[in-house]
Amino acid sequence: MRMLLRDWRSGELRILAMALVVAVASITSVGFFADRVGRALVRDAHQLLGADLVLVSDHPWQAGFADEIGRHGLQRAQAVTFISMAIAGENAQLAGVKAVSENYPLRGRLRIAPAVNAPDGPARSGPARGTVWIEERLVTSLAAPVGSKLKLGNATLEVAAILTLEPERGANFFNLAPRIFMNVADVSATGLVQTGSRVSYHLYAAGPREGVAAYEAWARGALQRGQRVDNLESGRPEVRAVIERAQRFLGLTALLAAILAGVAIALGARRFVERHLDGCAVMRCFGATQAKLLRLYGLEFFLLGVASCLAGTVLGFGAQIVIAEILGGLLRADLPAPSALPAAQGFLVGLVLLLGFALPPLVQLKNVPAVRVIRREAGAARTGTVATYIAGLGALSGLLIWQAGDLRLGVTVVGGFGAAVALFAVVAWAGLRLAASGAIARRVGSSSVALRYGLANLRRHARGNAIQVASLALGLTAVLLLTFTRNDLVDAWRRSAPPDAPNRFLLGVQPDQLAEVKAFFAEKKIAAPDLNPMVRGRLTAVNGIKVSEADFTEERARRLVEREFNLSFAEQPPAHNIVVQGKWFALNDQSLSVEEGIAKTLGWKMGDELTFAVGGESFAARITSMRKLRWDSMRVNFFVIGPPALVGRFPASYISAFRLAPGDEPLMNELTARFPNLTVVDVSAAMRQAQGVVDQVITAVQVVFLFALGAGLLVLYSALVATEDERRREAAVMRVYGASRAQVTGSQRVEFLAMGLLAGLLATVGSAAIGQLLARRVFELDLPPSPELWIAGPVAGVLLLSLNAWLSARKVLSASPALTLRESV
Repeated sequence: MRMLLRDWRSGELRILAMALVVAVASITSVGFFADRVGRALVRDAHQLLGADLVLVSDHPWQAGFADEIGRHGLQRAQAVTFISMAIAGENAQLAGVKAVSENYPLRGRLRIAPAVNAPDGPARSGPARGTVWIEERLVTSLAAPVGSKLKLGNATLEVAAILTLEPERGANFFNLAPRIFMNVADVSATGLVQTGSRVSYHLYAAGPREGVAAYEAWARGALQRGQRVDNLESGRPEVRAVIERAQRFLGLTALLAAILAGVAIALGARRFVERHLDGCAVMRCFGATQAKLLRLYGLEFFLLGVASCLAGTVLGFGAQIVIAEILGGLLRADLPAPSALPAAQGFLVGLVLLLGFALPPLVQLKNVPAVRVIRREAGAARTGTVATYIAGLGALSGLLIWQAGDLRLGVTVVGGFGAAVALFAVVAWAGLRLAASGAIARRVGSSSVALRYGLANLRRHARGNAIQVASLALGLTAVLLLTFTRNDLVDAWRRSAPPDAPNRFLLGVQPDQLAEVKAFFAEKKIAAPDLNPMVRGRLTAVNGIKVSEADFTEERARRLVEREFNLSFAEQPPAHNIVVQGKWFALNDQSLSVEEGIAKTLGWKMGDELTFAVGGESFAARITSMRKLRWDSMRVNFFVIGPPALVGRFPASYISAFRLAPGDEPLMNELTARFPNLTVVDVSAAMRQAQGVVDQVITAVQVVFLFALGAGLLVLYSALVATEDERRREAAVMRVYGASRAQVTGSQRVEFLAMGLLAGLLATVGSAAIGQLLARRVFELDLPPSPELWIAGPVAGVLLLSLNAWLSARKVLSASPALTLRESV
């Protein structure tokens, strides 16, 4: 303990401690938040389902499923969910409608209030027939308080209460459309469930565990395509999947801080060893054995690790409160207090990093010979032991793979980080060597002693300086990606949409309404929209072989093949589609044209025969062309289009996209009042809300990246401190030979400014390259160069490294030259 306090007061251990604090704080902040969300999911498992077992289908359930619930001695409830326009007076609003039986939910309770801002309470049953419960958002947007009338389709219903809590949204993410609750018996009166409507049908079961298990086993054996069973273990898989992906991303982000902190620990441990070689030699002269030295310093580092991990855990707990507050708009639940498991994981991370990076250099202390007391060159620290790199890389790799939870993903991340660091380090080393080359140094440095010696320092410290530059460039790249590059991508996406791009979608137009809807647009002097037919069909076979979700491993492919496709028919290809393979079909062909992206995802090729089921019928046709779509055109697009003679014989509804001029919004209320079954989606409002969600998530990620930036600064500072003794000797020699303090300071300033400028340029290039890759490969956008990015990156690099240089230079210049040279002999 006395050794620990002495070394702490001398500043030997502060870098190690700060690096451990940052690493543990970054890991535990994400761990605490993930643990709280996980505990909320367990706590609200029943509420997430509203029952012990939920069956979900995209088409009406066969009668046997509902009857079998009663035969197993279980309670039964049902619900139907869909999107529709809600109308109150002259106001209209897109809403998510949930029609339930009066005994819903079987587990948990609905909570309602008699008015906005009034105390709420548990509801005894679901909404009575002829009434609805609405969320507070709808009260404001529709000006529809309790007691007013609200129109859904052809039905006029009374607002009976304000819905404050829905069980299946208890710990769920937001919905774009505000919720309306109604009685399931009123659905038929609305006339909203028609051909082409996207409707989900839910059956709820609750009762004794044995009965639930027996019914679940029976139901799973009778499921059809588009149907699934959710239980308490798998409850709301889409919620769990979203949360797991977010936690994994935050976890990998936190490990960037742990990686950089590990580098800082390695550099700090190396300096600690170098400065304790003489002391260990003296202790060896007084009879200390190698084992005793190892025990002394091992115990000192263990106590340091425990104290630093404890401080990091406290800091991480505070950071997760900030993260939870930022994401509070996405989670509709009070998160419980976390368990002690994330703290234990944080301690494990800290101790593994400390052992992995500090133990190999520390072991060198026990090997110091006593003769070093009179011969200082004996027992010098080895700067590149293989054990150091193997232990450090092994510790980091294990942590990354453990945090990723997937061997392939973990190995990919380890390789990506390693390649990025290696590339930055190689480029930095080459750049520094080039800047300090003889020809450049003679030409540039002829006018200034400080400039000449600064360039010489770049060449002399090329290896250590390259590590500093690579570390700063890696941290800055992450920060620039989340600031400038992210904003540039959003701006590029907005610019990609034509000025006259549609901003409204019209859904649910029936064939007998086509003429009237077109007449309405003509009457109101709105450009007549293209009304595109849409047929709902499910892919059942490819080349005569049945397909199912189990045939695919990619998540997007599994979702696509399980859901119903929106098919269409047309005589000519849409104007915003380009046929890139094959040729467009003739009117009487048994052919299909498919979008090239979905063909790649599902493994379709030219000439493949696709079989679709539509209602109780099916048809098969071969792929004769592939199309490239402009998804950013905001127009109606279809994955699969066939000739009218093939697809047009099935029931269809019509969909359109059109542009509504500012100030014409009230016309949409009039449209939905005249055609209650139509749904108008305000694309701009939905995108603004989605962008708000993305901004919240990015803000939370930036909180974690602050730890990474702090760790990067620690790497810089520790690298500078690691060369402090060498720089002090160089400064002493320069001053003995007549150099002034200004010349010494100037030479170091030249060195540090060059390093900062190079690190900023590397980070800018890295951020710009990743941005271009995302823009072209993921979003298919043209991303123009950002002047702000190319200014901010180098400036940030120069400022950050100048700060570290100033902190280090104070000690170097304040030391006495005579004393420095005497100590180095």
